[in-house]
Amino acid sequence: MDIGKAFSYVVSDKDWVKKVVIGGILGIIPIANLIVMGYGLRVLKNVAQDDPQPLPEWDDWGGDFVKGLIVTLASLIYSSPAIVLSAIFALIGVVAGFAGNAPGEAQGVFAVLMVCFTWLMMLWGLAVGLWMPAAMVNYTDKWSFGAMFAFEKIWTLISDNIGNYVTVLAVMVLAGIAAIFGIIGCVIGVLFTQFYAQLVSMHALGQFAREAGRPTVV
Repeated sequence: MDIGKAFSYVVSDKDWVKKVVIGGILGIIPIANLIVMGYGLRVLKNVAQDDPQPLPEWDDWGGDFVKGLIVTLASLIYSSPAIVLSAIFALIGVVAGFAGNAPGEAQGVFAVLMVCFTWLMMLWGLAVGLWMPAAMVNYTDKWSFGAMFAFEKIWTLISDNIGNYVTVLAVMVLAGIAAIFGIIGCVIGVLFTQFYAQLVSMHALGQFAREAGRPTVV
């Protein structure tokens, strides 16, 4: 994998400034940011298919919105166990509040349960975060919602290419850190560094998909 390319390819596009400005602005607008997600998925697929200019034109906002919506819905479904645990956690907190005069043993049980639920939510969130990039790669194969939940195929994609997958995850973390520093640096960073980080991540995922032999369908 060419990690340097993931960070530098954007500026090789002759219209990169316009494309980054559009993506940066859309990315901070609720609902419209789903278009940005879909655009990033098209970048992923272009890289996977070895397109020499992987940044697509902003010419399919409707299609990009649908793609971004599908990934977001899938992410919510994957996160639903944590959401349920959060509701239970909140309920326990309410009960514990009403049980302020309960025996010390009962209060201790409440405290232990809350700690357990917190750790379970954190672990589940981590698992979803590690799983979702491969699920997105599988989704771009045929743009099928069901592909987001093809567990055996997704697991095979990860396990058969574990070295590259770990590399991709590291690149995504580094890109995210770079985005945070950009946001801290200036207000302009809010508009553009997060989008740039997404483009870096999608290029890395596209390289991963290409080396894994996926996706192949236009």
